[in-house]
Amino acid sequence: MKETKIYKQLDNCQIRADVYAHGAGSPVLVYLHGGGFIFGSRSWLPLQQIQWYKNAGYSIVSVDYRLAPGAKLADIVEDLKDAVRWVREQAVPHYRFDPERIALIGSSAGAYLSLLAGTIEEIRPKAIVSFYGYGDIIGDWIMKPSSFYNRRPKVTLERAKASIGNVVASEGSWARYDYYMYCRQNGNWVEEVTGYDRAEDLDALQAYCPILGVTHDYPPTLLLHGDRDTDVPYEQSLHMYAKLRQAGVDCKLITIEGGDHVFDQNFHSPEVGQAFEEVNLFLQHYL
Repeated sequence: MKETKIYKQLDNCQIRADVYAHGAGSPVLVYLHGGGFIFGSRSWLPLQQIQWYKNAGYSIVSVDYRLAPGAKLADIVEDLKDAVRWVREQAVPHYRFDPERIALIGSSAGAYLSLLAGTIEEIRPKAIVSFYGYGDIIGDWIMKPSSFYNRRPKVTLERAKASIGNVVASEGSWARYDYYMYCRQNGNWVEEVTGYDRAEDLDALQAYCPILGVTHDYPPTLLLHGDRDTDVPYEQSLHMYAKLRQAGVDCKLITIEGGDHVFDQNFHSPEVGQAFEEVNLFLQHYL
């Protein structure tokens, strides 16, 4: 059973969360969706995964956040903070979840947010699970035009702008994918999502790179990534894993051989099923 709540009210936008309560005393998984901060919504958490987590004893809170370019990364991070605070201060007492057992789970851009939360003391979770996430937003992989996306038909600026409209959105349909593809084809995703200039605002951008903020008190982290990912390079998880180990953080990297982006959508694949068993073992241990 799902309950939808408004966890943040702004003049021009309501931001919602879907709560799948397992019962009093259960640990909580806060899920952050992907979509390059331009498209996507809380409804992207697949039904099979929701049921799997609930069968394993977890409650889930799947949250939205404002989307670029109407909102910038600083706004999105504020939504992240407010979402975690809302879970702790409102959802936990209301549903009687266990306040000491909260983990963040994210996919792609949502995994980036989960990893970034590990560097923010006020919202640092007890554990983090990153599905094909990234810790570096100033690397060539995202700063330069994508060879993968440039093998597809070119998206014009006019078409890209038409796909997003003029409102501040916290739920983005697949139509907005055109804007994401335009950004990746032209190598200007960083400017469009953050509002910063890559040369003049490098210090500000570095503050939003989880890989640069890892310390010894970073939460235990599980990284899952396909080694044939065409959107977020597998190396992003490799580099994050190396940084976590260097800092003495409890961490593990699960490589899905031949796996592309969103490999977890193939939920009934034996390799993906085994990966989710590893997720459960990790969460049981650290929550």
